[in-house]
Amino acid sequence: MDIIRDQPKSKAKIILGVVVVVALVGASAALANLKPAAPSVERGTIYFDSVVRGEMIREVRGPGTLVPEDIRWITAVTAGRIEKIHHLAGVQVQAGTVLLELTNPDVQIQTLNADRQLTDAQAQLVTLRTNLENNRLNQASLVAQMRQEAADARRRAEAGAELLKKNLIVPLDQQQAHDRSESLIERLKLEEQRLLILSNTIADQIKVQEQQVERLQSISQFQHGLAASMVVKAGASGILQEVPLQVGQYALPGTTLAKVVPTPIRLKAVLRIPETQAKDLALGQKAMIDTRNGVAPGRIIRIDPASINGTVTVDVILDGPPPDGSRPDLSVDGVIELERLENVLHVGRPTIAQQNSPGTVFKLVDGGSHAERVQVKFGRTSVSRVEIVEGLNPGDIIIMSDMSQWDDVDRVKIK
Repeated sequence: MDIIRDQPKSKAKIILGVVVVVALVGASAALANLKPAAPSVERGTIYFDSVVRGEMIREVRGPGTLVPEDIRWITAVTAGRIEKIHHLAGVQVQAGTVLLELTNPDVQIQTLNADRQLTDAQAQLVTLRTNLENNRLNQASLVAQMRQEAADARRRAEAGAELLKKNLIVPLDQQQAHDRSESLIERLKLEEQRLLILSNTIADQIKVQEQQVERLQSISQFQHGLAASMVVKAGASGILQEVPLQVGQYALPGTTLAKVVPTPIRLKAVLRIPETQAKDLALGQKAMIDTRNGVAPGRIIRIDPASINGTVTVDVILDGPPPDGSRPDLSVDGVIELERLENVLHVGRPTIAQQNSPGTVFKLVDGGSHAERVQVKFGRTSVSRVEIVEGLNPGDIIIMSDMSQWDDVDRVKIK
């Protein structure tokens, strides 16, 4: 019988198979080496800025409040209970306007005691003057009497000496007359010294008592001042801005009873600048204060030497009248001009830009249809601008928005 034999495959089919296999392997390798497609970013969700060369103004920004340049704080001089409030905040007051009244019985008692002590001291001064003058007069009278007796004794001794020469008296009588004269002369000298001492000390004794009276007068005046201070007056013409206490509350010495802003009210801005941006601040630098109702120019007049809660307090005086609607404690924003940089390369400040540090930004390429990541070095920064030291050229357009979600890619497509 006949056996069917296999027909040999044609060479063309073999070659075709080999070509197909090679093509498949090459296509697989090419696909494996292809980079993933660039992610897309909606153009409306990001914003751009162009790199330019020219003047760049360095500025720092900080929030703050408007405060009066002059404030009269009225505090309690002595403790007392609020008995009556005559005026509330917001009214116009004069220097003698009574704002509120305090009561404290202890102050009244202390005032009466001070007056009594002063009266007693004054009476003692009168008595002292009278006694000292009487003592002086008594001593002067005694001296006069002793002077007369000494003179009589001297004359008797002299007469006795003459009689003794004529043997008209015995020597004993003459000796007794002479001794009596000498004794009275010595006593006269002592009494005269006593009168001199008494006369010289009168003024000192009176002065000591007068000083005591003056001290008690000062204490009495002080106590009367404490009593008078319980009737609280404005002390200056202006606007009563604050009365923090209510009737019946007890105020200790030093407690704020009222705050008066003298008129015309002159306002200044107190700004809080982040301490990382405050190193270049200086007195006299220009500032612009935004009150939401207008912008007012000003200049720095004080920089707090200490940092509090990460900010430095800066006082800015306004160069002109504040915008309409400005009032104390109004929230404002301030922008301070640090310096002007001439002929520098700068661009709008991206969210990741830090002063004098390297970074990366996305620069538009292919006519703006794509953006590629480029390395740049930032220089000095401002509120909204940053200096470009290297990595970009004038005319380059970069993405200003936060691109942190694309940190794992170097190219994005702009739709």
